[in-house]
Amino acid sequence: MMHQMPHTAPVLQRIGQWLNHIPQPILLLALLSLAFLYRLGSQALFDLDEGAFSAATVEMLQRHDFITTYLNGEPRFDKPILIYWLQAISVSLLGVNEWALRLPSALAAAAWMWALLRFARRHVNPASAFPTAVIGATAFFVTIIGRAAIADAMLNLCLTLAMLAIYQYSAQPHRKTIYTAFFWIGLGVLTKGPIAIIIPLCVSFIYFAWSRELKTWLGALLQPGAWIIFIVIVAPWYLLEYRDQGQAFIDGFILKHNVGRFTATMEGHGGNVLYYLPVLLFIVMPYTGLLITIISRIKTTFTNRLDRFLWLWFGFVFIFFSFSNTQLPHYLLYGVPPLILLMSKHREQLHSRVLAYLPAILFFTLLVFLPEVLQLAVQGNENLFVQAMRTQAVHAMDMQYRLWPALALLLSLVFLMMSRQQLRPWQGLTILGVLQIVVIMQAVLPAVATFQQEPIKQVALHARQFDEPVVMWRVSLPSFSVYRQAITPDRDPKPGELVFTQIDKLSALGPYTPIFQQAGIVLVRKLPAVTVQK
Repeated sequence: MMHQMPHTAPVLQRIGQWLNHIPQPILLLALLSLAFLYRLGSQALFDLDEGAFSAATVEMLQRHDFITTYLNGEPRFDKPILIYWLQAISVSLLGVNEWALRLPSALAAAAWMWALLRFARRHVNPASAFPTAVIGATAFFVTIIGRAAIADAMLNLCLTLAMLAIYQYSAQPHRKTIYTAFFWIGLGVLTKGPIAIIIPLCVSFIYFAWSRELKTWLGALLQPGAWIIFIVIVAPWYLLEYRDQGQAFIDGFILKHNVGRFTATMEGHGGNVLYYLPVLLFIVMPYTGLLITIISRIKTTFTNRLDRFLWLWFGFVFIFFSFSNTQLPHYLLYGVPPLILLMSKHREQLHSRVLAYLPAILFFTLLVFLPEVLQLAVQGNENLFVQAMRTQAVHAMDMQYRLWPALALLLSLVFLMMSRQQLRPWQGLTILGVLQIVVIMQAVLPAVATFQQEPIKQVALHARQFDEPVVMWRVSLPSFSVYRQAITPDRDPKPGELVFTQIDKLSALGPYTPIFQQAGIVLVRKLPAVTVQK
């Protein structure tokens, strides 16, 4: 293997010297803008989650009902109200578009990274502050969730600020600090429900018990002022929603979408206790090698007070959701902030270039050959909708798509061949992290949106030409309602009604007249059933 790259190293050194002359606030603004604002509105909303949140927000504005959220005419009890309020404000100012719907999440994600940077500067060391923001903002799932019109970026901001305040309280107990923690816990509960209080309470109990400081923990927990702050934030909406919906709110929100998600598998998102092991390796890409390094040295770092708090935070989230019966990859993000801080703090412990760059090489290789992977995945599947999606994907993932991941793959191989004196492994990973954002935004998301979501958008825009109701039949694609800007009830259609569905469902619809089709998405008019004369 070649160990010296005489031409590449001076170029990187000159770039590094140039960057050192740029004020850090400007660098941070550029980084956060790239990670969370660059091409924010360039792709259609992704179903199911983005479409559902966005459709409920648009319907909220149409109904002028800012207490109960509805999705296509039915109450939606999936999440509390805060993210809908934020999206409604954004849409009211900027119009109904992807940019406006995603902007609250993008701003929350940027604030999330800024909070980690400030904490690292004060409690780790000043030199680790900016690397913390870079690692956090460029980690794969953080970038994705930070740009999605859903509740998770806001929840992660609230959880992170609450947990960091709890650690600060453990180091220097002040009433103001615990008030801050409860303030953010309250906003978290208003964003996504009880999980925003379960994680801080459980992790803080374990941490203070481990440190034999339960009296300090109880003193914080029994602060009347803290609970007043929490109740003032949380109680008004919960009480108003209960008054509006009664037992339906308890059954739908508390029992189904909170207790039920842990005790039962919902929406087909099942798994097992090992589910989050591969997710963990993937979620912080391209820093997987750095993550493996710090995990392998957990025994030596666990004695440090801050490291212990961070490991317990991550460990609780990992174990808690590993035993949940509903499992989704982004649930693990609630435990990623401590990993970001740990990776930044111990970044110099990564010495192996192979361990550093091999995960990125494999990841970018997968992206280069993603068209072939998708083709292989659907090979032999004769479903009409799947075949239509496959054809659309082939056109979307052309040579222009492959250019960006191929460039990232080439740079990864170059970094692998460079010596540690030319470029330390963690520095190379941050460069690849920034490039990874460009790859995702320039190639991956546009391609996926083209074959998965653009047909829905085009059919919805065509449906707006008809001044009559449309029924959504045997599909769950709520972004259709956003682009049509009208409620689309999910029920069996009546003769004469317009029907939005997938091409593979038409055989069960009965007589129909085609209106418009884009790939596997169709708009048809249902006809009366033909009666046979005897």
